[in-house]
Order: sequence, then C-alpha cells, then structure tokens
Amino acid sequence: APAREAIEAMLEAGRLAPTAKNDQQVHVWVVAGDENLAKMDECTRCRYGAPVVFILGYDGNEQCVHNWSTEENGWSFGEMDTTSVLMQMALKATDLGFATCWLGAFDGDKVHEAFGIPANYRIRALLDFGTPAEGKGGPSPRHFDRKPLSETVTWL
Repeated sequence: APAREAIEAMLEAGRLAPTAKNDQQVHVWVVAGDENLAKMDECTRCRYGAPVVFILGYDGNEQCVHNWSTEENGWSFGEMDTTSVLMQMALKATDLGFATCWLGAFDGDKVHEAFGIPANYRIRALLDFGTPAEGKGGPSPRHFDRKPLSETVTWL
C-alpha cells in the first residue's frame, strides 16, 4: 500500500487544483483498511484490488452555478471542480510512481450509506490508488492507444 506521505501528497495536489471562483467546494474521503475496502467492494466492482480509494464529491448546498446561456438551465461548477481535483491527483500519482483508475461505475447511494457521507454531498467519482500487480488488473494495451491530434483537434 502507498505510504501515508504519498496519500498526503495526493491530497495536497488535489487541494491545489483550480476551482470556480476558488470556492474549493470539493471534498475527498480516503478509504483504506480491510474493513473500509470491503465496504467499497459493495459499492463498486471496479476497485481492482487497490489498497486506497478516494471518494470525490462536492457540497450541493454550496455549489457555484453557471447559467449564462439561454440554451441551458445552468450546471454546477462542482462537476468541473471535482474533475479538476481528480486530474491533479491522478497526475500526482503518476509523478510519485503509482497508478490510478478513475471510476464512474459505482452506486452513489451505497457510497453515502457505507461511509456516512452527508446527503448534501454529490459523489461524482472514485479514484483507485496503488501499484497494479503485474498481470492482475493493470491497464489493458488499449489504455495506451491515442488517436492522432488530427482526429481530435480543429484549428480555427
């Protein structure tokens, strides 16, 4: 399992992530230890044996909402802020020599219940953290495939 210092470095990277109006509304819960990881396994089938899972969400009561467009009813910057924090943490994990897996396949109600997370928090992602065991849940070869820029970028 990653040392506490590595986990704290991950949390610090997330803390420094840019957020809308610097509201810093994202909260991270650290799930570790056999009992808590067993609870996590009840919430997602995608832990892949990771020794640490971060739960990321934002306070729905404190959200910064964008509603400038007449085509939209507005959306919460909490969604974007959570992604910003998650990506900073994922990049830090790579920098530290660890791996992460961004999980979207989970039961949010079970996560709230299992870990006593207040109802006002909107859980948006789980982030596995650790070192993938060789041949046991590491990234597939497809994980490293990337489309050429010519297919994903348009210069205007």
